[in-house]
Amino acid sequence: MPEPGSHERKTHFGFREVPESEKDGLVAGVFHSVAGKYDLMNDLMSLGAHRLWKQFATEASGVRGGFRVLDVAGGTGDMAAKFALRVGRRGQVVIADINSSMLEVGRGRLADQGFAGNVDFVQANAENLPFPEDYFDRVSIAFGLRNVTHIDRALASMFRVLKPGGALLVLEFSRPAVPGLSRLYDAYSFNVLPWLGRVVAQDEGSYRYLAESIRKHPDQETLKGMMQRAGFERVQYFNLAGGIVALHKGYKY
Repeated sequence: MPEPGSHERKTHFGFREVPESEKDGLVAGVFHSVAGKYDLMNDLMSLGAHRLWKQFATEASGVRGGFRVLDVAGGTGDMAAKFALRVGRRGQVVIADINSSMLEVGRGRLADQGFAGNVDFVQANAENLPFPEDYFDRVSIAFGLRNVTHIDRALASMFRVLKPGGALLVLEFSRPAVPGLSRLYDAYSFNVLPWLGRVVAQDEGSYRYLAESIRKHPDQETLKGMMQRAGFERVQYFNLAGGIVALHKGYKY
């Protein structure tokens, strides 16, 4: 008799192949582990550049007063804080994250910064968002899409909750577009990042997974095509840091 799950479809967890039913739990373990040092590690790993990338995405979002904004995989609240300032008291920002540890860090951080009244926290899976259809003016996901088991389902779910005329913004690691950059980036990713994880976060394995997950994520053109198949129109992307990071933007009409 075959073992349970022996015929289950496989997916990637970094460079490992695992049953689809196991990936959410494995990813959860990574982010439960790194939640407390997540912001510090982001600063160290990107030399602070992640703040500039997130600011670029915020500017490109077109978010303004009174908007409803959903920040998927909102983590520790970096993007949500920027959106909350823009939507004002008449608007609403919802942070949705599957990981309770990340939400707890984000809740405490935004409370310490004085954000209250227009920011809500919801534990939710990006593939099945528990919000009404045609509800949000903007949806964003920053450095979270590569951790989703079924990217197509997540894109469909985000499309569903967007209002007609609304836009999705995906900020994510992508493929270097500058000649010679890939080799340097690989050396950094697979040597420096795990070392930083070991020394700073006492968790080399989680940061090795993060480096591997970047390599398994669709490149710029592939992700653009996936967004179009999900129903998004006028999809375009902007390469940042030579393509190491890309911002994709698409509209629902």
